[in-house]
Amino acid sequence: MSRRQKQFVNTSTCSRTIISLAVGALLSMSAAQSVFAQTAADTKAKEDKEKQEAKGQAVEKITVTGSRIVRDTFNSVSPIQIITRDETTLSGFSSATDALQGTAVTAGGAQINNAFGGFVTNGGPGANTLSLRGLGATRTLILLNGRRVSPAGSRGSVGSADLNVLPSSIVDHIEILKDGASSIYGSDAVAGVVNIVTRKNLNGFVLDGQYNTTEGGGGEQKRLSVAYGGTGDNWYLTGSAELYGRKELTLGQRDWTSCQTDYRRTSVNGVVGAWGSADPIDPLTGKSKCFTITGTGNNGVTINTIGTGTIAGGVGAAGSVGTSFNRWRPNSSVTTGLVGFEGVGGGANSLAVRDTFDKRMLQASLITPVDTKTAFVQGGYDIHALGNGEVYFEALVNNRKSYGNSFRQLSLDYARGSPLLPANLSATPVVQSAPTLITNGAALQVRAFIGFGIYRTDAEVDYNKATAGLKGSLPWSDWTYDASFSQAKSDASYSFDQFLTNRLAQSLDVVASGGGFVCRNTANGCVAAPALSTAVIGGVLPQQWLDFVYKKADTGTTVYKESTANFNTGGTLFSMPYGKARGAFGAEYRRAEINDTPSDNMQTGNVYNFSSATITRGKDSVRELYGELEFPLLAGLKGAEELTANVSGRWTDYKSYGSDTTYKIGLLYTPIKSVTFRASEGTSYRAPALFEQFLGSTSGFLSATGDPCNNYASGDPTSVRSKNCASEGLPGNFNATSSIQSNTIGGAAAGLKAETSKNRTIGLVLQPALPAVFGDISFAVDYFDIKVDNGVSRVGTAGILTLCYNDPAFSSGGGFCRLVTRAPAGSNRALIVNDSYINLSTDIVRGFDFTVRYNRTIGPGQLRVNALVTQYKEQSNRVFPTDPLLDSNGQLRAPKMTGTLDLNYKVKGWTAHYGLDWIDATDSYAFYQEDPATSTYKLN
Repeated sequence: MSRRQKQFVNTSTCSRTIISLAVGALLSMSAAQSVFAQTAADTKAKEDKEKQEAKGQAVEKITVTGSRIVRDTFNSVSPIQIITRDETTLSGFSSATDALQGTAVTAGGAQINNAFGGFVTNGGPGANTLSLRGLGATRTLILLNGRRVSPAGSRGSVGSADLNVLPSSIVDHIEILKDGASSIYGSDAVAGVVNIVTRKNLNGFVLDGQYNTTEGGGGEQKRLSVAYGGTGDNWYLTGSAELYGRKELTLGQRDWTSCQTDYRRTSVNGVVGAWGSADPIDPLTGKSKCFTITGTGNNGVTINTIGTGTIAGGVGAAGSVGTSFNRWRPNSSVTTGLVGFEGVGGGANSLAVRDTFDKRMLQASLITPVDTKTAFVQGGYDIHALGNGEVYFEALVNNRKSYGNSFRQLSLDYARGSPLLPANLSATPVVQSAPTLITNGAALQVRAFIGFGIYRTDAEVDYNKATAGLKGSLPWSDWTYDASFSQAKSDASYSFDQFLTNRLAQSLDVVASGGGFVCRNTANGCVAAPALSTAVIGGVLPQQWLDFVYKKADTGTTVYKESTANFNTGGTLFSMPYGKARGAFGAEYRRAEINDTPSDNMQTGNVYNFSSATITRGKDSVRELYGELEFPLLAGLKGAEELTANVSGRWTDYKSYGSDTTYKIGLLYTPIKSVTFRASEGTSYRAPALFEQFLGSTSGFLSATGDPCNNYASGDPTSVRSKNCASEGLPGNFNATSSIQSNTIGGAAAGLKAETSKNRTIGLVLQPALPAVFGDISFAVDYFDIKVDNGVSRVGTAGILTLCYNDPAFSSGGGFCRLVTRAPAGSNRALIVNDSYINLSTDIVRGFDFTVRYNRTIGPGQLRVNALVTQYKEQSNRVFPTDPLLDSNGQLRAPKMTGTLDLNYKVKGWTAHYGLDWIDATDSYAFYQEDPATSTYKLN
């Protein structure tokens, strides 16, 4: 379920139920989703061993995510979750992206996906990223066959792997380590590691197709792929080619986005009314006002109106109050006051009186479309030298094209004295005496709020990654080695349809000529702006003028490169009384660089009421040495079937931030065969991503109605927000007329520091030996606790404003209010928010993972049940060390509890599947300091 709401939303328990039937080719490969390695992983290893032994093959040792030490099974001191290829197909997922962003992996945390087409996101439009434990995509490491997937995307904020590049059709299984592992894998492995493992045992061709449709239409997905594999005496080769497409889903294709309302109620002296009783009522329908363009209720754009200075004695529109107005709608029947216009705004009037709906709004994207093409090939050749060495390679090529449609309001400013103003408007009070970007130094006389229509954003990303390596074993021992080099490049272009500020200003600077108007400056073939009229206010704009001032596909480019060289070796160190002590050691070097070049218009700020950006350019490199040791302390004893200790460490030296060390210590204890305890504790070190360091200065704008003090008297006058707004000298009916400016810039020049973290897990695994008639059951519970210090992040403009104006200490208390500035009295009182990358003092996530797996033969088939539940006990953060921790657990985008259930019944080549995703209800009353019993907002 995708939600576009930003602040006040109606949230409730939600679930996704999937029933599917698979035929023939779907074979059971391993134990299903399991957060405990000693359960699912052991089963998978056993099944693999039986298959291989049946073919007379030797069992190959493997390296599991979470450890560099080669082992026979998936036994690990850290919790591992396994998702097989068959399970993703049975669950209805059409790509690795969908599977990774599903509840089973993310535990209900918010993810950047195609529902964010109308927002500015890291990675640019169309990018899909993965965040574990709600700690962000930059703290989740994505691997492909144990090697890093470098970042991909567009615009300046490229810093995480884009899941769109993954070769879904040849994925064998996915391993998820929901535990910090920086000492094993280096930077980014703060919240966990995801390793996508591809199929290497193909023989012949496999053709695969899938089509997913939605119940209400729109957003359909299709995938077609072909894979090939072959093996010889001393070689193997597998590859795949894949086409994937997702169609657009628009606002108009869903009832809940076609007419969004505030859904508020009255609250007087503790007595509350029915929901909807406090909604702005549309005087034209008598029902709650629709604000389709946004997901946040009463902050829809205004269209079909003009703004002036306050004029007394006006004729009000239906539903208006008073006779003094500063917003007007054309009405030819009005012959007094402002002739030809009726008042719709100013004073105590709300947005309910104005026009906020245009049928073209329903054409905006709710889910943006995307098309990807992916090719992947891997192979190996035994050179019969260097310790039975094998030369291997991988090559991945991906192309992604995506676009999004959004609705745009055009605020067209007419200067005082402009000949384009009709006589009845030329003498009105000015909106503001200061000039705007397009009034050519003159005061702003009249502002027209025009519903322009749909504008488009496009992105195309070409991603390629090549890896070559040599691995083998030393002939005089069981030690193995692996040396590899990888090089990846993301080359992207992105474009926006833009109004150009300089051309708007040029077209509005006109003189009368021959009964019409011509530009004073005729350079570039200037076309005069249209005279202000009812038609222009209604959005009827001359095409010739639009061709001059409106540029389609204003394009910028982004290139991100990353090179990685690593070497690791491991084997037996020495013998101990209860087994062999083993070790793994290695070195790694990485170099990355980013070069984002926005269009010339964006760099010079020549885009009207749109975000501007300068060049983002920077590079960094890191050298790392790491080691891991494992000691079998006890084994095969009464009260100690197994006691194993694991310790790892890593030295990291960034060119930008210097050096640091990380460690991890783990213990696995099995007192009896059916009971296993495990625990681990470690640290991590993450230098800020390149965009966090070097992001060019970017200015964006939010709607003026996002000002927390906009018409604040309509709310609770005793609330903290109302008191803070009053303390700034703002009247209760304050009407914000200027957009909120949001400034963002990389933090390297401002002393941005690297972030560090500590993580701890404690787990219990129960595998009772039951009589065969009862089947096999396993249960695991793991406690996790992750604390990030000096975390690098942006709070978000809306979040900063909300937290600042809901703070009882307000500006005197520091905190988020340090990032907010309001223009002084006598001006338009506009807000400026500094939302740059800073070191957040603390992020804390802790909770429990519960996993149950059950297998039993029933009738002619095999029943398999898997259930995974995550319960968060805390999800808190604070920006400054002196601030209190703010716990968002249970609030919007941070559910307290999530769960998944998978039921599979297999009879020969047939498999029936039932899947359920469950996300607990969220409650944001505490966050907004509202009493749910009396609040006028519906938040849960």
